[in-house]
Amino acid sequence: MTENYSIRVAQSFTDIDPDRWKQLSGTSRNAEGKSYNPFISHAFLSSIEESGSATAKTGWQGHHLLLENEKGDLLGAVPAYLKNHSKGEYVFDHGWADAFERAGGHYYPKLQCSIPFTPATGPRLLTAQTSENDGVKLLLASGIGQVTERVGLSSAHVTFATDDDIAALTSQDFLHRTDQQFHFLNNGYRDHDDFLDALSSRKRKGLKKERRAALENGISIDWLTGSDLTEDIWDQFFTFYMDTGGRKWGRPYLTRTFYSLIGERMADDILLVMAKRDGRYIAGAINFIGSDALYGRHWGCIEDHPFLHFEVCYHQAIDFALSKGLQRVEAGAQGEHKLARGYVPVTTHSAHYIVHSGLRRAIDDYLERERQEVENIGDYLEDHTPFRKGERQEPDE
Repeated sequence: MTENYSIRVAQSFTDIDPDRWKQLSGTSRNAEGKSYNPFISHAFLSSIEESGSATAKTGWQGHHLLLENEKGDLLGAVPAYLKNHSKGEYVFDHGWADAFERAGGHYYPKLQCSIPFTPATGPRLLTAQTSENDGVKLLLASGIGQVTERVGLSSAHVTFATDDDIAALTSQDFLHRTDQQFHFLNNGYRDHDDFLDALSSRKRKGLKKERRAALENGISIDWLTGSDLTEDIWDQFFTFYMDTGGRKWGRPYLTRTFYSLIGERMADDILLVMAKRDGRYIAGAINFIGSDALYGRHWGCIEDHPFLHFEVCYHQAIDFALSKGLQRVEAGAQGEHKLARGYVPVTTHSAHYIVHSGLRRAIDDYLERERQEVENIGDYLEDHTPFRKGERQEPDE
């Protein structure tokens, strides 16, 4: 690549033309042969900013990197934010920040290359569909480091990145970090019963009993998507989100306006699984639909019923994914309770550019030991999946 390139910073998605953004791989369903990830779509990223959820006021100042050639063509991009805290990221660096501050350094602001409030793996080094993919990723990885140093930031963090992004980043002096999630992998199951047949007899009977118990007390389940997502439905779901999110996090991250915007801009990419009793909805979970995956995000309820959380968030997600031929369900961060419900351990990846040499050495040493621990835990959990021996497989690449 012998042309001259430059990185331009956009402070808001309102400054980025949606049609230009759609030229990047994975950002829309229109790109033939490319896997669509709804979280890197212009619709999602603009909605999370315009709604007031991710703004300078909430500690997420847009600092999106746009790689352009001399003619101004968009060759690549990185959704990124200047952050003065470490909330809403799901890859925890609070200890790093505390240690650096105690040593007299200033950890914040930092550059966070991620999707706000969304612990789902996806492309972070976005490349134009017509670009030389590997070369552009290397330019973007190098560019993140250069921007971090020129702006005077302590660090840059690329979280929940894909394997090829990690390869590009680590080649440009980023440190590699791993963690664990639990995903359902569709190994060609015809339906939920076919999936259950792959489990041990005891686990299969237990999950059938659990699903029956969840729907006792006259509870039924609705799948809502597309035109089903009215403002009244969003009002009800937001009540669930605020009730459960308020108890879990103290202050939920997303505003009511966010749901209206995504309902207007990407309703066909959204699935609400809603539980109804006595003619009214009492609980619900929001999922986003990609070209090959269903992404579970968060849930809420106004009535507590045994096993209803597992039914709404995990079992129904499997049902929907199998009905649509999706390859996997990613059910969010953490949660070893997912293991018993057919979700298996999967390693997630992030990359970290640390400017201060002393802090970098300390973090590098820590991450080496942490990666080994994550691998050991993964091996242990693999031995405790509910599948019959020999049934656990990886999906086709």
